[in-house]
Amino acid sequence: MMKSVAVIGTGIMGAGIAAGFIAQNIPVVILGRSKDKADACLDKAITLAKKIGMIGDNANKEDGDIKKQQFIGVLEDWQDWNQFSWVIETVAENLDLKKAVFQYLDQVVPADIPIGSNSSGFPISKIADGLKTANRMMGAHYFMPAEVVPLVEIVMGQKTELKYAEQACELYRAVEKKPVLVKKDIPGFLANRIQHALMREALSLVQEGIATPADIDDAVRYSFGFRYAAVGPMTQKEISGWDGMANAAKEIYPSLSNITALPPKVVQLMADGKTGMKAGEGFRKWTPEEIKTVSDSYSRRLKAAFDVLNIE
Repeated sequence: MMKSVAVIGTGIMGAGIAAGFIAQNIPVVILGRSKDKADACLDKAITLAKKIGMIGDNANKEDGDIKKQQFIGVLEDWQDWNQFSWVIETVAENLDLKKAVFQYLDQVVPADIPIGSNSSGFPISKIADGLKTANRMMGAHYFMPAEVVPLVEIVMGQKTELKYAEQACELYRAVEKKPVLVKKDIPGFLANRIQHALMREALSLVQEGIATPADIDDAVRYSFGFRYAAVGPMTQKEISGWDGMANAAKEIYPSLSNITALPPKVVQLMADGKTGMKAGEGFRKWTPEEIKTVSDSYSRRLKAAFDVLNIE
């Protein structure tokens, strides 16, 4: 039976990760640099948990009653590490900071309790380098919004023992997440490697003037992206046949982009401060009204896609 979970970090990802456990009636302890930050993170996590839907006895409880089942604290002051089934770090994406947190956890968390890092870019082998209990440390990479997107990548480092990685996968299955086991600590893990391969080709097509960003969005959403909500690319080719894919690959593969740096158009966008919605402009301009409309639509579509994934 799963005990409680420690979430280290009080940002957006920390709240989303905590919400996923709270929604499944797994008590969480949020640990941060201050009790005020941890308390604010817990409030947000409870709000998110109720938004995605609480199960069991908590479904009808008030926020205050749910909050009584959780705990907050300052990382360096916490003492009761034996109560956890899982400890996950989700502090700022800074390698030195993450290494410092893991060095501390190496000393205080009992050696039989697995520890994960939600880092999206740093290999767990670097974060846990030189630590005596690196065998129970692994990547545990969520995708935003963490409380909604089902996938969690469990990434084995050079010293991670398989039994701990499998234990983490079982833990996530128990809370209705979808873990995938990445057996080698490679850049980008699994999903981001596939995502960046697609983005490299998409941006190259824009750079070469072959298609607009809007047409690329439509091409993905209304063709293979539409299918991928039903089955993944490997199963889809099992359905359609590998021979057809192989014949097309002979023509397509030689012409695919193999650039190793961002295309000039993207570099120029960033140099001009056009980083997307947060700046009011990327490849196109965004009004505050458009940003709200698209963001709201995105949330509704994610919910619909989540429902599709649960169709047996």
